Amino acid sequence: MNDHALDGYEISTDPARLDADLVHYWLATDAYWAVDRPRELHDRAVAGSLNFGLYASGSGRQAGYARVVTDHATFAWLCDVYICRDDRGKGLGTALIEAIADHLTPCGLSRLTLATKDAHGVYEKVGFRTLVSPEQWMTLGLIDPGPVDI
Repeated sequence: MNDHALDGYEISTDPARLDADLVHYWLATDAYWAVDRPRELHDRAVAGSLNFGLYASGSGRQAGYARVVTDHATFAWLCDVYICRDDRGKGLGTALIEAIADHLTPCGLSRLTLATKDAHGVYEKVGFRTLVSPEQWMTLGLIDPGPVDI
């Protein structure tokens, strides 16, 4: 893990430490994938996930967040990764993702998957790569199926 990036910061999975209002605000106002996400939907997503908070060591101020949807046995989906704008540029996103991967390694998962439109470089530093066989993957958009080529 990139311990140097975490100087002055700590990561916790304790749900009691999460600043739920702040995390919802970050995602619903500043994360392209979650803009305008209703609070009730956000709270349900958090309740059904393994949550990681990134905190300033001295003050306990929350500086980042990520959640993982997983069965703790075969599969995990990393989502809602967010670093506070004031804390960006310090390698904290990479350190948070490394900590998540380290936390999940003992589970023996076949894969940890994610989707990103613009942060490929951050995830590649941790070892993520594009799908080797994307033709094997499918998705079902239940609300918004996205563009369809005819």
